[in-house]
Amino acid sequence: MFSGIVKCVGKIESIVDKGSTKLFTISSPISESFRVDQSIAHDGVCLTVVHVENGSHKVEVVDETLSKSTLGMLKEGQSINLEKSIAPHTLLDGHLVQGHVDTTLICQSVEDLDGSWKFHFNLPDAFAGLVIPQGSVCINGVSLTISDIFKDSFAVAIIPYTFENTNFKQLWAGDTVNVEFDLIGKYIIRQMELRNLTE
Repeated sequence: MFSGIVKCVGKIESIVDKGSTKLFTISSPISESFRVDQSIAHDGVCLTVVHVENGSHKVEVVDETLSKSTLGMLKEGQSINLEKSIAPHTLLDGHLVQGHVDTTLICQSVEDLDGSWKFHFNLPDAFAGLVIPQGSVCINGVSLTISDIFKDSFAVAIIPYTFENTNFKQLWAGDTVNVEFDLIGKYIIRQMELRNLTE
C-alpha cells in the first residue's frame, strides 16, 4: 500500500526489451535505499525492485502493465514519480493507494493561477461514480483532492510544492496520466452492483 505522497522524482536511464517484459533502469536520490523484492510505486504503478546499484534501481514491467498504464509510453530521459510502500506505523498524509491503476486519462488543459495550477482531465462515464467533490484521486502516484467536477471531466488543484517536487511540472495538455480512484468508493460501488443483481 502507498499514500500518494511522492518521495522523489527519478530519471529513466534505460529501457530494455526482454520478450514479454521491459526492464527499466531508474536513477534517483533514494534508489540506494531500496532493496530487492521491495514494492515501489512508479508514477502510481506498484513494481518490484529486481536490482539496486550505484544510485539506481531496476524493475521489470510485464506487457499487461505496459498496455494498461503510461509505462509503455515512457522513454529514456523522462522523469517518474517514486514512493516507497507505507508501513503500519506510517503517518498517512495522503490517502490509501494500492498502486493498481484503474485507467489512463488525458490532461485536457493546464491553468496557471499565479501561485497554483489547475489540471483538467477527461472523465469517461464508466468512472463518473468514483469522483466526488473534495474527494481523493491518485494521478501519476500523487494523492490529490478533486476541486471541480463537470459533465465529462474533473479538475485538481496543484500547490507549488507538489508542482516542483513531482513530474506535474512536465505535464501538458494532451499528455496521458495513470489514475487510481479512491479505494473506498470502488468498494461501495461494487457492493451496490451486487445488491442490484440480487434484487
